[in-house]
Amino acid sequence: MNTLQQLIEAAWEDRSRLQEKSVQEAVGQVLELLDRGELRVAEPTPTGAWRVNDWVKKAVVLFFPLQQMVTIEVGPFEFHDKIPLKRQYAQQGVRVVPHAIARYGSFLERGVILMPSYVNIGAWVGSGTMVDTWATVGSCAQIGRNVHLSGGVGIGGVLEPPQAAPTIIEDECFIGSRGIVGGGGRIEREAVLGANVVLTQSTHVIDVTNSEPIIYKGRVPARSVVIPGSYTKNFPSGAYQVPCALIIGQRKESTDKKVSLNDALRDYNVAV
Repeated sequence: MNTLQQLIEAAWEDRSRLQEKSVQEAVGQVLELLDRGELRVAEPTPTGAWRVNDWVKKAVVLFFPLQQMVTIEVGPFEFHDKIPLKRQYAQQGVRVVPHAIARYGSFLERGVILMPSYVNIGAWVGSGTMVDTWATVGSCAQIGRNVHLSGGVGIGGVLEPPQAAPTIIEDECFIGSRGIVGGGGRIEREAVLGANVVLTQSTHVIDVTNSEPIIYKGRVPARSVVIPGSYTKNFPSGAYQVPCALIIGQRKESTDKKVSLNDALRDYNVAV
């Protein structure tokens, strides 16, 4: 792995090295490891933080200039692209409903369900997760186990700069319909986002459950129940409403995951 990293880093600094066979093979090997789930763009640490393997992101970016545009035919459908599609879903234990598409270099753990949706290169999707209809998982996004990405959810991709954290949805989360999490936003374990919540690294996430608000940026704490909201911000031309996300409660510890989710949506009247 150290040799791979050294070759990728060298080619990142000097793109002329992409002509070398050893570099081309290194880039190809990294993408193969990503596709098999043996390497990740970002991974959780024992402390609960996430470590970004920026050299792996660099390999993903370097993969594009090495690829040639080709025509891909799937039955009556035709595509024209540089990146092949994933294959052999049955062997991997993944359910893929037409017209779901996952690109080579993404990883789908056994038990993933893809409704008509899209998973981009470098992404990692954990077992038991459903990517629902017209949901998208962007480049290098990290989606945990037993997550539900509801219809029309958009999980943004992050490729550059390489050191930037990808968008992260941790285990057991529920993202309501038409929600958007992008720009390196992070949703911690077991959080519930209602419909139409939009979150990026700069979005204010305001906990309104106490007498004084607590403001987070770009991060939803574990087990939070969140709805879309707005706050007043002053500009030179006047005061206007700016979108934010409101934490209105917590999932209950006393019930199992499914009951807890249902209770959260019922108790707080969260649309999904």
